[in-house]
Amino acid sequence: MMCLDCGNCLENVATYYCTARNEFIVRDEEVVVEKFRDGSSWKKGVPGYECRRRRIRKDREDLKKVDNL
Repeated sequence: MMCLDCGNCLENVATYYCTARNEFIVRDEEVVVEKFRDGSSWKKGVPGYECRRRRIRKDREDLKKVDNL
């Protein structure tokens, strides 16, 4: 089998399609996903936090009222 240099095997994914083998390949090793906080999450001190919190809370209350009817 000759590699067609498609680059699918070089990507860091758990499943990819190999064009040379004409099949899907599933890697057994676990793919590590790095998680980090970039400060973009909503929290106190972020401008617009209170407005967003109140809007979401109001939406939840409205949904509860609709469910009770």
